[in-house]
Amino acid sequence: MRSGGANSFPDRPYETGAAYALAYREQISAAWNSLDSEAINRAAEVLGSAIKDGKTVYSCGNGGSAAISNHLLCDFQKGIQTDTSLKPKIVSLSSNIEIITAIANDITYDDVFIYQLRTMASAGDVLLTISASGDSENIVRAIDWARENGVGTVALTGFDGGRSATDVEINIHVAADNYGVIEDVHQSLMHVFAQYLRQSHMDAGLVAKKLF
Repeated sequence: MRSGGANSFPDRPYETGAAYALAYREQISAAWNSLDSEAINRAAEVLGSAIKDGKTVYSCGNGGSAAISNHLLCDFQKGIQTDTSLKPKIVSLSSNIEIITAIANDITYDDVFIYQLRTMASAGDVLLTISASGDSENIVRAIDWARENGVGTVALTGFDGGRSATDVEINIHVAADNYGVIEDVHQSLMHVFAQYLRQSHMDAGLVAKKLF
């Protein structure tokens, strides 16, 4: 976990929950405004094409990012095919505690994602990594293997982006220095992709009638 810097949020104590909430909201707003819209468009196109072509989308992350990866599995696999003809193939490499602990115990935790990718992934699939630091070794190893084997790569990062930011084909960087803020925006981006891809494959007359 990264240590706070001189300009990290919070940089001072707050006396009330309301005051902290207001400051946190401002941080969220600034983080959203920092996003590269072109990178978002490119990621949506890559994810959408993979799903439409029957390829598999893999996601992974550690800690809170693992929770987002698992949530992505739910919203992409079930949500995107609701009211559409799509049948998304989605795998969260963070979801199976049995295989994760077996790899970590018998080999190394650094290989918990790459091991699964080597077993299942094929050229044309897509790997979406979620990492606030962008520098977790197991994330970086998975990205490097994916790129060497024809698997598309998209990363959600924060802080300074880490190695993920330069290793992937598409990096969506959240310019923030608070884990909660970064993870909140990553979670929202996951929802954006899932809902965008769903509505873009729905009958136009249904969009306003359905809950998202």
